[in-house]
Amino acid sequence: MSSPSPSPSPSPSTSYAVRVAEDPADREACFAVRKEVFVVEQGVPQEIEYDAYDAGAVHVLAVREDGLPLGTGRLLYGEAAAAKVDGDASVGSLGRLAVTQAARGLGVGAALVRAVEDAARARGLAAVDLHAQTHALGFYERLGYVAYGPEFPDAGIPHRAMRRAL
Repeated sequence: MSSPSPSPSPSPSTSYAVRVAEDPADREACFAVRKEVFVVEQGVPQEIEYDAYDAGAVHVLAVREDGLPLGTGRLLYGEAAAAKVDGDASVGSLGRLAVTQAARGLGVGAALVRAVEDAARARGLAAVDLHAQTHALGFYERLGYVAYGPEFPDAGIPHRAMRRAL
């Protein structure tokens, strides 16, 4: 199997848009970014990267002006989120946040988090919960998230739970 070619590098002044992934092409772009970041770069097994929650989630996608996908994230809400967040249906679950290596440092991750929060507000949720890889704690703290509970492994990577009230 050949290695995927790296994404073309965006320049620091790259313009991009973040939108809810509404059509099959957008969803495929979200999954392609997740595969590049989680499966190829971080070594997460593909069979656990995609799950039954994907079908009912709100997916957000960051794309460059020319349509190149730069990042993605998803929001679980309702019963799906309650299953992940101690049965609390008023809390959404942000997950699968991924930004391509070439797009890091451009503000794409923060824009994706804010888009997920907007989607959560639109659904009347009171807070957003997430499981952050420990190396990313500072990123989420800068966006107003607070860590709670002990560190735990997920796909062999250390994580902490975090939450932000909306």
